[in-house]
Amino acid sequence: MPEWSTIGLFVAASLALLVIPGPAVLYIITRAIHHGRRAGLVSALGVGLGNLVHVAAATLGISAVLASSALAFSAVKSLGAAYLVYLGVRVFWSRDESQVAAPEPSRLRLIFSQGFLVNALNPKTALFFLAFLPHFADPARGYVAVQILFLGGVFVSLAICSDSTYAVLAGTLGSRLRAQGRFLRAQRYVAAAVYIALGITAALAGSHGTR
Repeated sequence: MPEWSTIGLFVAASLALLVIPGPAVLYIITRAIHHGRRAGLVSALGVGLGNLVHVAAATLGISAVLASSALAFSAVKSLGAAYLVYLGVRVFWSRDESQVAAPEPSRLRLIFSQGFLVNALNPKTALFFLAFLPHFADPARGYVAVQILFLGGVFVSLAICSDSTYAVLAGTLGSRLRAQGRFLRAQRYVAAAVYIALGITAALAGSHGTR
């Protein structure tokens, strides 16, 4: 268990990173505007729990494999980018206007799983945790792996809270915009464009970056 002063420093550093919107936040905002606050919150939860995959990878050292193997990194990156583009194309061709209403529970489960996969398939997030978490672990305080796992859990909790705030704000804005017929017709294309742009950005990005 790290010292309380170290935990406080870690929380401050994590919040400084989380308040700056990145691709994950943009994905959640798009979901919230397109589907509503509840869908945005579910997406935030899915993305947040997807981080746990990378925390576990950093704890077990699997992220080091991605860092050292260009082939493994490219394969995972391409898979994640392709999934984002797939989501964009699917939204673009969908003509079900009921999507703008509050999603049914079954659809919320799908939205959760999509958010989880989007983040779990992001190798840059894995490398971020590998680079970030060990700096706050102290071998003199016990097992480093346990400390990394604990700090990762703290980061994920903070990330879910931060991303949920963005989801609520974006969902509230989206509910007002959806009252306008012009926005209602255009939002599907905007959402599709954002997903595809995120996929292309992920495919072309290098190995460095955060969430």
